[in-house]
Amino acid sequence: MLRQASRIISRATASTRAFSTEVPTPTSIGDSTFIESWKKVIPNIEPPKTPSSFMTPRPSTPTSIPTKLTVNFVLPYASELSTKEVDMVIVPATTGQMGVLPGHVATIAELKPGILSVHEGTNVTKYFLSSGFAFVHPNSVADIVAVEAVSVDQIDPEQVQKGLADFTQRLSSATTDLEKASAQIGIDVHSALNAALSG
Repeated sequence: MLRQASRIISRATASTRAFSTEVPTPTSIGDSTFIESWKKVIPNIEPPKTPSSFMTPRPSTPTSIPTKLTVNFVLPYASELSTKEVDMVIVPATTGQMGVLPGHVATIAELKPGILSVHEGTNVTKYFLSSGFAFVHPNSVADIVAVEAVSVDQIDPEQVQKGLADFTQRLSSATTDLEKASAQIGIDVHSALNAALSG
């Protein structure tokens, strides 16, 4: 029985399958069939565009790992970093701190209040994020979209302590679920700000 298992495993590993990034993008066969059928039925009206006509081809995945990571960091009202080449970024994902290096596997991560660190050589620039998403693409591009962000240098420690005390007091005096949830969010954000300043 073990001999059969080893043969089955060796056969399964002998036939290698291409990665999804190596598989060529299929041509829109369904679109051409649809267009031909359309022109037979309604020859005097242009056929409508199908969803695949709006799709762009997948970016090619490099064969070797690049030396730099390209970062785009945007807010609803501004672009903090645009196609900036860096060594690494560390994002505050809801699952924990996530370091992103060149060649990182494609990932989507929800961000929680915390520090975004951008490492460029020996320089480290830190931003405090309220929330957002990080999109890591297979071609060593990271798009970081935040609702609100501020450079850590611009945070006033006294205001953070005052805000933390204020939201803690609001939580203790809250009577409705909405008031409790609002106060808890304020405590979470100010606690993360406080941790950012102390660490």
